[in-house]
Amino acid sequence: MADPSTVVLVHGAWHGAWCWDKVVALLSATGVPASAVELPLTSLADDVDATRAAIDAVGGPVVLCGHSYGGVVITEAGNHPAVVDLVYLCAFALEVGESAAATASDQRLPSTDLADALRISEDGAASIDLDGARAAFYLDCAPGDADAAVARLRPMSFSCFTEAVTTAAWRDRPSTYVVCSDDRAVHPDLQRFLAKRCTTSVEWATGHSPFLSHPELVADLLTVLAR
Repeated sequence: MADPSTVVLVHGAWHGAWCWDKVVALLSATGVPASAVELPLTSLADDVDATRAAIDAVGGPVVLCGHSYGGVVITEAGNHPAVVDLVYLCAFALEVGESAAATASDQRLPSTDLADALRISEDGAASIDLDGARAAFYLDCAPGDADAAVARLRPMSFSCFTEAVTTAAWRDRPSTYVVCSDDRAVHPDLQRFLAKRCTTSVEWATGHSPFLSHPELVADLLTVLAR
């Protein structure tokens, strides 16, 4: 039997590689190698460079998974020749010329209240109100996991949300979209629209952070793709 592909995990806005810890542990237990990228969150280009460097470090086939804003990153970075599958976890599967802030803008799709929790400083740094983050991101998470996650959120450059992608890797790679139907950050209707761009899709009755609330779902899907 051939060795499994390596899973490379790309976190979303304000988060860090730490958010994948439960998933990485479950993958490791089944013999699937995995690594989580620590995005600098200083610009989309910097985040793409960090992801490509992580793929280069694998030295073999990669299943590339992005969560939320991480979908923007894998859309741009996923044309790396080592990438054999893309996974969008309630993520932005963008078309060329779209950005996280301007996605499917002609579709009149509903939005969430996440924008109300956004705080932008004079220097262009974007942060998230912690009460708003808890409600949007961790609705179905255990209180302890939600507390720990909220405490680790960090500011990022607002430009990450406004920079458009120049390539759409899902056009050239097999891709799976995971719709999280109880998501309060990325509206499920927007997710369902984006899912149509991908090769296949599944729908889970989870909130925005299944890597914390239902890591077994995430790990099981990635294990199947990696093998």
